[in-house]
Amino acid sequence: MSPASAAVSSSHITDSGGEHVLSPGELAEQARLLAMLLYVVHHLFGDLKKVFSQITDPRRPDKTTYAVEELAFTAIFMFLCGLKARRQIGILLRHPMTHDVVQEVFRAGICPHGDTLNDAFGLMDPGEFQRVLCRMVFCLIRKKVLYPYRLLERYYVVAIDGTRTLTRKTRHCPRCLTQTHGGKTTYYHMVVEAKVVTPDGFAIPIMTEFVENEDGNSKQDCELKAFYRLADKLKAYFPQLPLLLSLDSLFACGPVFHMCEQYGWKFMVVHKDGSIPTVTQEFESLSPLQPENRLTRRQANGNARKEQRFRWVNDINFKDTDNREHFLDVIECIETEEDGGGVGVTKRYRWVTNMGVTERNVVPLANDGGRPRWKVENEGFNVQKNGGYGLTHMYSMNENSAKIFHILMQIAHLWMQLLAKGGIKRWFPGGMGSVKNVGFRLLEAWRNAQLPGGMRRWITQWRLQIRFCPDTS
Repeated sequence: MSPASAAVSSSHITDSGGEHVLSPGELAEQARLLAMLLYVVHHLFGDLKKVFSQITDPRRPDKTTYAVEELAFTAIFMFLCGLKARRQIGILLRHPMTHDVVQEVFRAGICPHGDTLNDAFGLMDPGEFQRVLCRMVFCLIRKKVLYPYRLLERYYVVAIDGTRTLTRKTRHCPRCLTQTHGGKTTYYHMVVEAKVVTPDGFAIPIMTEFVENEDGNSKQDCELKAFYRLADKLKAYFPQLPLLLSLDSLFACGPVFHMCEQYGWKFMVVHKDGSIPTVTQEFESLSPLQPENRLTRRQANGNARKEQRFRWVNDINFKDTDNREHFLDVIECIETEEDGGGVGVTKRYRWVTNMGVTERNVVPLANDGGRPRWKVENEGFNVQKNGGYGLTHMYSMNENSAKIFHILMQIAHLWMQLLAKGGIKRWFPGGMGSVKNVGFRLLEAWRNAQLPGGMRRWITQWRLQIRFCPDTS
């Protein structure tokens, strides 16, 4: 393909039925993919300079080569391309072949080095980068991108869970958490993440709370303590947003129920055997007396069949250790899936909730409120650990820098989901295989695509619709 055919120009914007679309026949794939990334980000969040304008930059202006948004974009693009290490920026993104692309993104005409990012981020406040991520999610809510995914046409389902990000045999820093087993001590770091989850695979990061020991404290920080801090911040950032928290059984306790009630949030908490035994006893005692609280749902897909048998009990009284009363509903789902050969697998799920369960809402509460909690682990943590983002890699020994790199990783994951579920599905009908392949293609585009000057200006003039259609199958 010649450089002329790979270039992006205003002639590639056509009008078809009142809607402006790109012409796949005229745009080279590499240039088109990079252009789609820049367009999706600009369309949903605005100019990057404005997005990162509220980051306080303590560096001396006369000694500063790169603006904050340029540093942030470099780190985000490192994660998008799956480079997995800061040193790869100097090897791959600063390659001389990238001159045409870099001219469109950086004023200096060359991508900043990974060490430059590390030094600059070490002077900045991770909380300000967290606010940037929250503002991006607010933009998605305000523009109704997430509107079709609301549970019962009202609640945004937010899954909260924790995961380890670093494990070592020796102490990494004074804030390391410790775990001793068999006489051996493991030092580790972990985070608690809040993500908007949807049945069709979105796991949009909203907020990160770092689990870490404070100097001089005898008691360790833990996932539950971090949850309370995260919940306070989540309420402060989104005070009016109707939320349903989808939580693991770790959070099946009175203080969590009380906090959700105080903040006006709904919850679906996994109820395992042995968790809140008084509620389990009440459920098993009352359920046989309420045969009307039953529902069976059957589905068929070819020769495969799935049957879900629901039962529920309302208003079970639970008194916590602080003598506070909570009225909980319990949902149980027995699910049996049979393949074409008649072999069936049966699983049991149970949740406690404050939603007021009825025959009309029990199915969406279980399938769209309780079950998507797994997506924070599968589409969230697992993708970031094994999909090229390098969640378990230590990107910096500096505490501030390490936290900022982690938050920018969440922003990169957000951008990739929007690109994969919006731009790629529509403008690349043949697809690109896995999301990891999109990262490989972005790196190829960064290194090889020949783009004319003014591409970013043209992108701001495009009028393309980006649709994220929920899976209603």
